[in-house]
Amino acid sequence: MQYIKRNLEHVVNQVTKEYPVVLVTGPRQVGKTTMLQKLMEGTDRGYVTLDDLNERTVAKNDPELFLQLHKPPVLIDEVQYAPELFSYIKINVDKNHAPGAFWLTGSQVFTLMRGVQESLAGRVAVLSLTSLSQAEICGGAMEPFTIDMEALSERKKGRDEADAGDIFERIYRGSMPAIVSGANSNSQIFYSSYLSTYIERDVKQLSDAIDSLKFLQFITATAARCGQMLNVAEIARDADINQVQAKNWLGILETLGIIFYLHPYSNNLLKRLVKTPKLYFYDTGLACYLTKWSSAGTLESGAMNGAILENYVVAEIRKTYLNCGKEPYLYYYRDKDAREIDLVLEHDGVINPMEIKKTSNPGTELIKVFDLLDQSSTPRSKGAVICMKPELSAIDRDNYIVPVWMI
Repeated sequence: MQYIKRNLEHVVNQVTKEYPVVLVTGPRQVGKTTMLQKLMEGTDRGYVTLDDLNERTVAKNDPELFLQLHKPPVLIDEVQYAPELFSYIKINVDKNHAPGAFWLTGSQVFTLMRGVQESLAGRVAVLSLTSLSQAEICGGAMEPFTIDMEALSERKKGRDEADAGDIFERIYRGSMPAIVSGANSNSQIFYSSYLSTYIERDVKQLSDAIDSLKFLQFITATAARCGQMLNVAEIARDADINQVQAKNWLGILETLGIIFYLHPYSNNLLKRLVKTPKLYFYDTGLACYLTKWSSAGTLESGAMNGAILENYVVAEIRKTYLNCGKEPYLYYYRDKDAREIDLVLEHDGVINPMEIKKTSNPGTELIKVFDLLDQSSTPRSKGAVICMKPELSAIDRDNYIVPVWMI
């Protein structure tokens, strides 16, 4: 199984020199441990995993002894199983002040973050690893995605060109390292076991009272609405659970790094905007598996093609920020008259509006909605239509056409 170089590697190396603790979070099987073990090669850093029940018992019952047995520099895997360690790590860090002493990984973000923020505030760099991005799969360099002609032209060099069929093949297969590296050639079998082993195991850990079959119905109902405004009542109805339960379970999916939200862009000068977030999956392969598409071709011509393409593009743009250790400021715009802009990127004091479309020949009518942002107190900069056109071009001087494969 070939190792795929991760963009986050250089961020890990950088923060290791600056912080005593580095925590890499993210869902199971996205390659957190593999990446850190690769970076450990040739160093004197030790390794221990709390998936090992003996190690976990010592860590929980006698954290002091655990840290004597596993002296820094050390990588502690799945640290969420023993939050008791955090205060002892803090004591060690405050005594020794050694940068990079502890590398930690964890796949349950919220429970973990609570312990980390209480015990290790100011001492820890928190990084988020997602499933592979287009750039990592192609072996290209990655910078956060921006609407800038020079940066876009540069981006082109490190990407594999793809037509609509290829893009939907990427969307359908998903971006988990085991599938991309060829260890699991059948994505459907992979996602089936991923759901039963990992999600069920972690879900049970977060809440004992969860019925596995109900949870599967629930996550399927959630996947059917990716790229859409969140409607808790509909999800609850489809999964045959109440709305309070549906809200809690959405919280679990967010905790496990399976879904994320895009919040509506708001600005004190823009009135009559909706308040509901839109829901997306980090990995479109999982969403396709759950919604039972039999192939990339049926997906491309099916009823979900627009929503799933939007999900893919939004997730890929988000990954370009997270993989560089940065927080993305991404929103969508929708007002009470149902006028919508798919994506609004805020950075460096400007906003870039973007539309995501399956077309390969976008026209000027698609960018008319961008004018809605002219009343915003943050100045509007270049806009873009992200679509299936094979090459980078422009609608006019202020609005570019960006192929999906170039993200």
